Amino acid sequence: MSTAVIGMIAGMALGFAGYFGGFGAFLLVAALGAIGFVVGRFLEGDLDPGDFFRSRGTRDDRRR
Repeated sequence: MSTAVIGMIAGMALGFAGYFGGFGAFLLVAALGAIGFVVGRFLEGDLDPGDFFRSRGTRDDRRR
């Protein structure tokens, strides 16, 4: 399945949630979709857990 089709399905799910459930349901579906996306990237091996916890620079780069 192409990325465009997956994006279309996600957009339709958000649209239905917003129309039938209101703004709260829209936010819930969007948040759960984002969590699912990140978990899927971990399972595919595209992301490492350390990517979220590593510092961007060395200790000397920080301002004191």
